[in-house]
Amino acid sequence: MTTTTPPVTLDDVRDAAARLKGVAHRTPVLRSRTLDALAGAEIFLKCENFQRVGAFKFRGAYNAASRLTPEQLSRGIAAYSSGNHAQAVALAARELGTTAVIVMPEDAPPSKRAATAGYGAEIVTYDRYTGDRVAIAEALATERGLALIPPYEHPHVMAGQGTAALELLEEVGELDALLTPVGGGGLMAGSATAAKSLYPGIRTVGVEPEAGDDTKRSLEAGRRISVPVPRTIADGQALHTPGELTFSVNRRLLDEVVLVTDDEIRDAMRFAFERLKIVVEPSGATPLAALMNRPAGTLPRRVGVIISGGNIDAGRFAELCGSDAR
Repeated sequence: MTTTTPPVTLDDVRDAAARLKGVAHRTPVLRSRTLDALAGAEIFLKCENFQRVGAFKFRGAYNAASRLTPEQLSRGIAAYSSGNHAQAVALAARELGTTAVIVMPEDAPPSKRAATAGYGAEIVTYDRYTGDRVAIAEALATERGLALIPPYEHPHVMAGQGTAALELLEEVGELDALLTPVGGGGLMAGSATAAKSLYPGIRTVGVEPEAGDDTKRSLEAGRRISVPVPRTIADGQALHTPGELTFSVNRRLLDEVVLVTDDEIRDAMRFAFERLKIVVEPSGATPLAALMNRPAGTLPRRVGVIISGGNIDAGRFAELCGSDAR
């Protein structure tokens, strides 16, 4: 009889939490009576838009980068990302006294690109619709002798991301369901690992933009499926296939994937701004959008939602959420 060790465990997530203590923020959990009434359930929002760099990505990036050897740190770090992981690696590198080179798409949000450069990283651009960011980053890392930290295909990255769910459950106790955005799958894999280990009966729900339903299709097929690069306002979820490692976890632990439209995402961003008084980027708003568009009475009593990030500049926010946005 053979057994396969999962790439991330609850102990890994707890170890990451200890490593992140005093470095990452312990982000707030917000409540809203209006949202509870709308959803017909008790909703607990884990607000990673208040995390360092404005997104959950700092958790995984720092957990992975902090485990590099002094020799690796002396050479520097490479990464590829549309924005949030880019900023996270850049800041982690600065915190650890090293340098970072980030491969970013040419159409990455200007605010995310500026913030990445502001943390001291070198940026190398590519066309997301024709280029292979993984191949570009791997070649660059090999050429320069850099340690490559991918945005989700890494056990330490997944474990770091899972600390968001761990903190949520430590603060509010047992939940009946957990809604999390799904892009490459690292946040979902780490979160589901923590949640299912602590409360096996919890229902884990991933949320994707309708235009980028690669994880939903993959779960239905029982294998990784690729879709055309999604054209969606949720740039952090504009991926064409789930990660291999992350999918190996999510196919076991993810109970359901819900799809939301760009218009539903806009409505959720607007609701968060007007009623909750928080700024949420499109990818971070997808689970809130799913919640707001769920048929009444179909949610369990206590539901956790991970708001994954809030990195969006004022101009883009106004463009998406203004009265003439549609």
